[in-house]
Amino acid sequence: MVKKGDFRSITMRITKLLIAVAIFIVGTTSCNNSNKDMEITEDPVVSTFYFIRHAEKDRSDPENRDPELNQDGLGRAIKWAEVFDPIAIDVIYSTNYERTSMTAAPTSVKKNIDVKYYDPSSIDFEAFKIDNEGLNVLVVGHSNTTPNFVNKVLGIKKYNQMDDHDNSSLFIVRIIDGEATDIRLSMD
Repeated sequence: MVKKGDFRSITMRITKLLIAVAIFIVGTTSCNNSNKDMEITEDPVVSTFYFIRHAEKDRSDPENRDPELNQDGLGRAIKWAEVFDPIAIDVIYSTNYERTSMTAAPTSVKKNIDVKYYDPSSIDFEAFKIDNEGLNVLVVGHSNTTPNFVNKVLGIKKYNQMDDHDNSSLFIVRIIDGEATDIRLSMD
């Protein structure tokens, strides 16, 4: 038989226990709800594209549609490799011409990356962006193809065809979680 004083003591213990259980349940439920409301942050996906035009070409034969680089062009191609040396380039693209291949070559050798060739007249720009998502990409093109490529990656027409003697422009397009920013630099 339980005495009246003992009953009161047991009732107080049960009440305290129920309050503690209620606080625990409310606390864990609140934490779970607040976790649902919290935005889960992930590292952003960053793609960086470096666009250059081929270096100075040999203009001694105006009929040659696929000239190599001249001495100045060879020097500039080596300078481009120095510019890209501290950058972790993942892939290098070039059109399939002597002057673009020769411009990409020093960077390709220095980075130990094979050059991938592309045709600017048939490239699927959206697929190109998806295929290179999260990478650092060097693209070597021409005075008419490089600005167009930059515009397509940006999604707006911002740049016009380059001057035929402009071999020093560097276009950098960075896409962070689908938002593109760009800058044009001169490396002279």
